[in-house]
Amino acid sequence: MSAETALVAALYDEYGPALHRFAYRFLQDRGRAEDVVQEVLVKAWRHPQNLDRSSGSPRAWLFTVARNILTDQWRADQARPRTVGDETVVESVPADDVFDLLVDAWQVEEAMADLSADQRRVLQEVYYRGRSVNEAARELGVPPGTVKSRTHYALRTLKAALERRGLAP
Repeated sequence: MSAETALVAALYDEYGPALHRFAYRFLQDRGRAEDVVQEVLVKAWRHPQNLDRSSGSPRAWLFTVARNILTDQWRADQARPRTVGDETVVESVPADDVFDLLVDAWQVEEAMADLSADQRRVLQEVYYRGRSVNEAARELGVPPGTVKSRTHYALRTLKAALERRGLAP
């Protein structure tokens, strides 16, 4: 087995199910979702230099490729004449910016793994749950000053993690 084939097999084992769920969520067609995963892996096989694990996880690149494939399919579907007579049919694939938001959310989630558990909890309380410093302090059982310092260091660490992944906050 060549190195490229082994790489693609490892990528499929690690990311195949998540890529399939991602594609299926928009296509609502298992066969077409499998085709998207296959096309992503073919691109990975043809361009292994884009998957350098020393610069981080290849997840972001794989999902960006999947998003681009889905966008191209959606555009092609829009260019074809409609086969359904009912104009109230809802499109199964959302606009391009929804794909971008999903991929960005996954990349932020991956970057959040670089934070300590305490830092993640502080960011969840303050940013995701919208709590004030005092409310977060009560919820976490720590002084307000600790919430402030953990928030400061968590944001600094998160910014560095995003920059390492090629994302500027």
